Amino acid sequence: MLKVINPGIEVIVEDWPGRLGYLGKGMAPSAAMDNVALDLANLLVGNPHGEAGIEIAGGYFEAEFASNTVISITGTDMQPTINSQPVPMWESIAVSKGDKIKFNHFGNLGFRSYLSVAGGIDVPVYLDSKSTCIFGSYGGYQGRKLQAGDIVNFGNPTRDLNNLKGRKIKKEAIPEYAREWVLRAVPGPNTCPDYVTEEGMNYLFSNAFKIQHSSNRSAYRLQELKEGFFAREDGGVGGSHPSNIVDHAYAMRGALNICGNTPVLLIGDGPTLGGYMCVLSVINADLWKVGQGTPSRDYIRFEMCTQEEAALARRAQRALFDEKSLA
Repeated sequence: MLKVINPGIEVIVEDWPGRLGYLGKGMAPSAAMDNVALDLANLLVGNPHGEAGIEIAGGYFEAEFASNTVISITGTDMQPTINSQPVPMWESIAVSKGDKIKFNHFGNLGFRSYLSVAGGIDVPVYLDSKSTCIFGSYGGYQGRKLQAGDIVNFGNPTRDLNNLKGRKIKKEAIPEYAREWVLRAVPGPNTCPDYVTEEGMNYLFSNAFKIQHSSNRSAYRLQELKEGFFAREDGGVGGSHPSNIVDHAYAMRGALNICGNTPVLLIGDGPTLGGYMCVLSVINADLWKVGQGTPSRDYIRFEMCTQEEAALARRAQRALFDEKSLA
């Protein structure tokens, strides 16, 4: 068990791939914003692929362990400590009952850390997932962010704890973090020449866009587009602005929604349909980078990708979550 002392900025229970199959009912997939960090953390403590962990956005989380276990910490370096002593990241660590873990703020690179525990997080499975949807108030730990005084239960480890401690991720398997995140993307469905000019799409794929301060788990908002982006003067029957269309489903997760003049990456807890155009979709293998993008600091750059390349990248990423990634 883990008793929360300081809940930090936004600390929630998330698994991967989340709550799939419910977009038609208006329910977002949620899930870990950085699935790579979560899955490597699970690998370290012997959990199966996609098991729930604790996602720490921004920092300042503090808690006390109420039982002996093995943990791992991945993601951005929030200078974690146990009993005020620094602890390594990307490595499994034995902890004892009464130990106190504490995180500082997000690191120089990245925005989210992940805490995985041998046996996973014991919360109810709701619609096939343990993930929290904080905008819908369901799933995870009582459908909300963790609060001071919460008791988070752990599942039963599948391996002997003594055989789990001291495992490390190989240096070459640890993802590279950045200030400018390159996201491979497939154009469409609303693109040139009907919705966007050719110059507009070229602009989208040849410039870096700053992540706005208003970004969150539903959407990462980017800096506004320049003039000449749209191929039409208005949205016709869809509305007065050229970004307006007749309502349609959004390609969750990863659609770049154009809301007025603002590009908005729809992720995690984002809307499942609406009346704005979507000009590209970020490939599944690069979604983790969005979760590590820091609002008001980092930039996003889009790189053209084919569907075939996207499929290959996804398979290559899945291959990381294997014992061969351990040192």
